[in-house]
Amino acid sequence: MTASTFTVPQENTFNGWANYETWNVSLWINNDESMYRLARIKGHSGYDHLIPALEVNFGQMTPDGVRWMDPRIDTDEMDEMLEELCDNG
Repeated sequence: MTASTFTVPQENTFNGWANYETWNVSLWINNDESMYRLARIKGHSGYDHLIPALEVNFGQMTPDGVRWMDPRIDTDEMDEMLEELCDNG
């Protein structure tokens, strides 16, 4: 009898997002009413343009401690999320 081995491909994402930082910021924007409303108003131009409004209204980071300007955040993915958020309302 021979044993077969296989490898499970490692997923390099976090809950379907590029990484924890991107997921966390998106989670807060989509689930906190004040952040959500701000993103609907200011998010049309993309995530980079939303950051100053987030910082003024909510401080430098999410309540979980992820900085809005963390370089690990996938801004392309955030832009897609904001586009969908702004188009669906």
